[in-house]
Amino acid sequence: MAVQITLKSGDKVKVNDHVYCSPPWSVRDGTPYSVARIMEFLPPEGTAKGKGKGKESYTRVRLAWYYRPSDVSDRPVADSRLLLAAIYSEVCDINQLRSKCFVIHRDKITDLAGWKKRPDRFYFNRLFDPYIKKEFEVIQATDVRNLPDHIRQVLLSRYEYVVAEKEVVPDLTDTLRLCATCSLWCANPDTVGCDRCKKFFHMSCVQPPLLAKPSRGYGWTCAPCSKRHEEEVDSHDVRHPTPVTKPKSNAPAPRGRGRPRKDRTLAEKEESVDIKHYKMWPFRYFGQYTVAEDTLDPDDLIFPRAATRVGPKYQALVPPLSPILSSLSDDGLPPKNVLDGEQRGGDDTVEILSIVNDLTDEEVEEWKSALTRKSEDLYSMDWLTEVLRRFSHAHLMNRGWSTVDMSVPTRVEKWKKGETRYTDKEWTAEEVAAFEDGILLHGPELRAVRDEVGTRAVPEVVRFYGHWKNSKLKEEHVLARERAAVIKEDEEAEPAIEAPMSDDEGSIVRPSAKTTPSCGACRTRESDTWWRAPKGLATNMLCETCGTNWRKYADLNVRPVREDILAPGKKGTEKREGTPLSAPNAKRLKSSVTTNGTPPPVTSAATQLRCLACQKSGPMGRVLKCSQCYFRVHAGACGVSVDKHAVEPWLCDLCDNEKTQEASLNTDCVLCPRKKSKTSSKDTDSFLRAAKPTEGQAWVHVLCAVFSPEVTFSDVTHLRLVEGISTIPRSRWSSRCILCSEAGGAVIRCNDCPREYHASCAWKHGHRFGFEMQPIRNHRRDVVATTFKGDTGNMVPVVCCKDHDTSKHVLLDMCETDETGETALQAYCRTYKQAPVSQAHALLRKARRLDALLQPRRSDTVDGGSEPEYQCHVCETQYSPCFYRSRRYPGLWNCHECYWPLHGDGPWVEDFVPPMIQE
Repeated sequence: MAVQITLKSGDKVKVNDHVYCSPPWSVRDGTPYSVARIMEFLPPEGTAKGKGKGKESYTRVRLAWYYRPSDVSDRPVADSRLLLAAIYSEVCDINQLRSKCFVIHRDKITDLAGWKKRPDRFYFNRLFDPYIKKEFEVIQATDVRNLPDHIRQVLLSRYEYVVAEKEVVPDLTDTLRLCATCSLWCANPDTVGCDRCKKFFHMSCVQPPLLAKPSRGYGWTCAPCSKRHEEEVDSHDVRHPTPVTKPKSNAPAPRGRGRPRKDRTLAEKEESVDIKHYKMWPFRYFGQYTVAEDTLDPDDLIFPRAATRVGPKYQALVPPLSPILSSLSDDGLPPKNVLDGEQRGGDDTVEILSIVNDLTDEEVEEWKSALTRKSEDLYSMDWLTEVLRRFSHAHLMNRGWSTVDMSVPTRVEKWKKGETRYTDKEWTAEEVAAFEDGILLHGPELRAVRDEVGTRAVPEVVRFYGHWKNSKLKEEHVLARERAAVIKEDEEAEPAIEAPMSDDEGSIVRPSAKTTPSCGACRTRESDTWWRAPKGLATNMLCETCGTNWRKYADLNVRPVREDILAPGKKGTEKREGTPLSAPNAKRLKSSVTTNGTPPPVTSAATQLRCLACQKSGPMGRVLKCSQCYFRVHAGACGVSVDKHAVEPWLCDLCDNEKTQEASLNTDCVLCPRKKSKTSSKDTDSFLRAAKPTEGQAWVHVLCAVFSPEVTFSDVTHLRLVEGISTIPRSRWSSRCILCSEAGGAVIRCNDCPREYHASCAWKHGHRFGFEMQPIRNHRRDVVATTFKGDTGNMVPVVCCKDHDTSKHVLLDMCETDETGETALQAYCRTYKQAPVSQAHALLRKARRLDALLQPRRSDTVDGGSEPEYQCHVCETQYSPCFYRSRRYPGLWNCHECYWPLHGDGPWVEDFVPPMIQE
């Protein structure tokens, strides 16, 4: 019967269940929970496993860890439910298990959006190896087909998943590859494929045998195909096939975003799906550096591997002593000076650092009593290391400890000419002050701090930084203990209040009756339970919602602190002395239980600004603020890429145009109604402030341009120069908006009903804007696919009325970002909104659009370029953009200049100019 343990939260867990794991709050220093899988339950340390049923006592548990993406990379990841698997385990105390959660592979989830809406649900599709610090793809073992049957059956019977490099996955998921010569299986490292007949060969089966594969970018053809190609060239009958831009991949197609699941039983089946484990692991490495036959061995290592580093490329080769050994003596021995020289690897060339392991306990105690009377030296690693070294040398030379002189700060080392100090010189007060100023300016960027000091080398600055940081932490701990003592006295004086739930991990805060608690993230003052907050927030507690999101999902949406409500002299964030929070956080890998998790959120270190497009807050740099009109928007939502030094003085397009006057000063949107229009572009508290110039130097709202399908951009990176306004159908210009009842401007239609309205009016009335990733069922040539956040399909802009149920649409917000930091709006514009600038220049593109508009009116015209023999019967010219049949004289022609004064609506006047059509 399987062992089942009941946690303090009431959840019952067994082997292969997933749990939250965390040491007490004081040990983990504010980091979120870690997610792990239970591999086995263990008895107390030093106790053998019991054999009686029900008599076992389990106090420890072996866990297989999962990483969060922020644990191993500084790259921002918006999905808080995404994890990275790892082949790494540790033994922990069973009291560190908090509650149960669910983690399954991405391919086993029918509907990802519905899965992430449920609490305590995670997924993974990649693996991170903490030893070689590299990420790998994780695929299902059933998808691996390019293997011999006996190897594949063993792989399927043991493991549920296979770990491999991304470039190896298409080869593994391809059909079985057999050598065209020997009909045996072709392993990828020893296989070469013909680019013409698409057959595979062993490199040793071709004639002549290949010593290496073709270099990257080059192909290879077999002998019959090469001969056939030569015959085609000689007979001049070469037909070049149509080039294929992108080869078809054999990898499993990415799963699209389906509708939210309504079948509860299907969700429960996915949670309880059976996963195969072999020796407590559900996957193994089967990638580029794996020998397929080795996987049959049950003791073969399952860990990811890297390329070998053995050979002349990585090792130094000592050249032979041929010039010296060439002059041998008569007896065949080398000269005496060669024999007397030092040879590497002997006792004479080894520098002994310590021989404490060879000393008796009495000798060690005698040495301890003779070390020093200075207490600070007993905690100095440099001093203790040098003591061990000098006493070890004295012991080897049979000298007593009294002969060791520690007053000399230098020592002689092998292979060095001069003496070196075993410890750095004392830092002066001026150097310490310069060092602290450098820390305030540059954070832990110690090369820049070294430039501030000027008198110390980089190694000295690094060593001093460690000592200085420890001293600051000591001062902080002393102050924390003093504050805790004062709080304890206040609690003893007040009546005892029972905590609403168990405080087994020390994370629950009991607020004092004298103060009003406030959440450090959302600023709420009402919560049933208050949790301790990580360092760097405005307060030291979180409400129940924010505390749960931070501890379980490492997700903390910090509300910005308004500068005008802060007390004078009080900062919005409490910085930790010694390590400024504004500095970039170092990558922390999972090395022990006390260091697991995610560092405190970096969003609290920078000024938080609320974007007017998505109403979400972000740090300055991602959310830009105009220094003139104070308009705030995500940089990716308005096509802005500014340098980090130009974030503060940034100007929006409208404010910048007031200074440069490159476009029209009338900033009304040409796609919005002009009659009785309140210029929304001047409203700085709305996303409609974001506008871009057109090719005619007018202005268009970014929102109107993006959600009008006919409109394109000359530069989609910066969303500059809007084109194609003249191609919008006349019916959309004449339709009346249902919201403002105006007939001017171009309307758009709701995706779920026939209502039509202006994009700006829909935004003002709170309608829903977003993008939907629709799967491509029939691969038509006119459908362009794109990939965003791992989903591939046709990205479609969606506008829905606010009273519609949008649950059937899985909408991507305009400011929603993927792993690379690109927003959904940028991804859509990059794929579907780029004008064909490579086909023609801007003026020619505009002329073609106008020509398409005038084409119905030119049914009786003739292209002047194709018929140069036509001649105007009035001015007798043969050159004109167009020739027109004369209405008065049949059979004769008029040029463009003579036709319109003769047949126009107005009278024939000398200075008659036809009206121009503008975009």
